[in-house]
Amino acid sequence: MCGIVGYIGNRKAIPVLIKGLERLEFRGYDSAGLALHKGSEIKIYKKKGKVANLKRLVANEINVNNNLGIAHTRWATHGEPSDINSHPHISNKGQIALVHNGIIENHTTLKKILLERGYTFQSETDTEVIPNFIEEIKNGKISTVEAIRIALTEVTGAYGLAILSKDEPDQLFVARKGSPIVIGIGKKEFFVASDPAPIIEYTKKVIYLDDGDIAILNRNGTYKVIDIENKIRTPRIKKLELNLETIEKSGFEHFMLKEIFDQPRVIADSIRGRLNLKNKSN
Repeated sequence: MCGIVGYIGNRKAIPVLIKGLERLEFRGYDSAGLALHKGSEIKIYKKKGKVANLKRLVANEINVNNNLGIAHTRWATHGEPSDINSHPHISNKGQIALVHNGIIENHTTLKKILLERGYTFQSETDTEVIPNFIEEIKNGKISTVEAIRIALTEVTGAYGLAILSKDEPDQLFVARKGSPIVIGIGKKEFFVASDPAPIIEYTKKVIYLDDGDIAILNRNGTYKVIDIENKIRTPRIKKLELNLETIEKSGFEHFMLKEIFDQPRVIADSIRGRLNLKNKSN
């Protein structure tokens, strides 16, 4: 878990996604990746290491006129840092791709069900069960958002999700439970992030999702928010009062001070992640 960025609108998506990930680098991470809705398929790019590695990987695509995508920086909790374990993760048939912050506590149970139904898994992550679970439900010929909603009623744990569907080239889906997600509202465009830093240079109008919320963001500039029980929600639009520099420094006068105060959190997260890995292997 670490940083999420998403975009749908009229801009070229890759520069927005890469810049957004760079805005979140202060959080600490071990890999980075992005997914684009490209023609009739979802294309995945991901790389162990710094955002700069991902930037080099997509260098030939940077000016492609693609304007729907999601991106992620990962801090390993399930599975070692690697290209394969990096986000985004995509379902077996390529229908659903997503990035995830949080931990899926019942991923072993869900994975067992999916394995029995013929699904295969490439990574060691808890996250990979979610796109496959959504795909399995969607194969029952229901809408993507309904498949997401039903899948999440069966998920135990915490998540912030940004989701692409191969069948929905004009929509970006976002969901939250226990892991922050903010949506920036522009002029016929939306910006998604786990932190306001990637958003504020584009718009100061935002909505914060509550636990159990699922947002459907449309390319035409409209959006809808429902809860896990399929009830329509009307979130309040708020104005970001902070400027970009203040957000990036989290209120500290200098970046060095911020890094010093961040060290205990980074160390604690690292130890917790390694203990989780050790416990899983025992």
